[in-house]
Amino acid sequence: MPAELGSPVEGAAAPAAALSRVVGPDVDAFARRHWGREPLLRRGADPDSFRDVLDLDGVDELLSRRGLRTPFLRLAKQGEVVDSGSFTGPGGVGAEIGDQVRDDQVAALFAAGTTVVLQALHRTWSGVIDLTTDLAAELGHPVQANAYVTPPSSRGFAAHYDVHDVFVLQLAGRKHWTVHAPVHPDPLRDQPWNDHASAVTARARDEAPEIDAVLEPGDAMYLPRGWLHAATALGDVSAHLTVGVHVLTRFALVEALTALCARDPELRASLPLGIDVADPAELAPHLDAVRTALTRALRDVPADDVARRVRGRVWSGGRPEPVRPVATAEFAGGLAAGDVVRRRAGLRHRVVDGADEVVLELPDRRLALPADTADAVRELLTGGTFRVGELPGLDEADQVVLVRRLLREGVLVPAAFP
Repeated sequence: MPAELGSPVEGAAAPAAALSRVVGPDVDAFARRHWGREPLLRRGADPDSFRDVLDLDGVDELLSRRGLRTPFLRLAKQGEVVDSGSFTGPGGVGAEIGDQVRDDQVAALFAAGTTVVLQALHRTWSGVIDLTTDLAAELGHPVQANAYVTPPSSRGFAAHYDVHDVFVLQLAGRKHWTVHAPVHPDPLRDQPWNDHASAVTARARDEAPEIDAVLEPGDAMYLPRGWLHAATALGDVSAHLTVGVHVLTRFALVEALTALCARDPELRASLPLGIDVADPAELAPHLDAVRTALTRALRDVPADDVARRVRGRVWSGGRPEPVRPVATAEFAGGLAAGDVVRRRAGLRHRVVDGADEVVLELPDRRLALPADTADAVRELLTGGTFRVGELPGLDEADQVVLVRRLLREGVLVPAAFP
């Protein structure tokens, strides 16, 4: 039976800050018992604990004043997605677009029982951006975030499963959740729930749920991919944030390994002229030869090559914390000894030493830096805050040059703005 956690665990190790907000202070216990295995329901001690992330006032601002366009908004009623043409229209003078959200139409549809889904909030709302940036860094997997705002006593979607893990944060109102065990455990991204629609419907209808609970503001729940779930608002307007974790799976390593085996000429060889690939008997000896060659080739693939290929899926799956272009440029232009900087939160990187240079590998480029900057670069990227003039291996003038370049490249940010 999935666990339900309440009060903090005394003596637990200091957790990752963002993840502990969601799963509680004992992050190690979450990793051992729940991550990728079973749900967790955690009751919050403070109903306002997620107010800084998003609240109903923020929802109204997004819908009415931020100029949202599709696909940043989706509406659903009784499990069916509403045609976006019914709630979008021209942007008017100076905005030559045809799909800007019409707040008046959204208001009418919401009043009639339609659920509002604010999509990709990890790109559009400050509080969500901050939380998801930190969560992605701590989890090691890319994340996204959608908010579901449901009218009283309404259900947005019928029982289904997601192909990514989710953290559910109840923001406002109350919502009744039912969670059932998977019919297809650990689905991959190309194995959606509608491939098993009959089994999903039958399990949700005929079997007792693993979780049958009402979430209130401040509560949180973790659901591994594949677990069936459905939710219904109770009484007042209900809003929850779903943080989707696009987990990297062992099958991703399989895909990387087999892709790298394309280097092997034996595995690139053509099949015979005139072969009937629909005939299993004709294909069988070639399959045996491929299995043998593949087994040999797999043993020769270096782990470094696999890491380099797989990391692209994680590094490109999200963005680090936002940069303030104007303020940062002004700060970099006037940089001097004594100024304090830090690594940009959520920045994926790797430092590689060369013969006469140090290379900083980033998601979209490689920066070649003088070899004598290696110690300073490594220290700057540890995640703390650092004062220009106190970095190792460089004199003060060279520190200014290095830090200014890394600021302009979006690797560092000022530790604080005035």
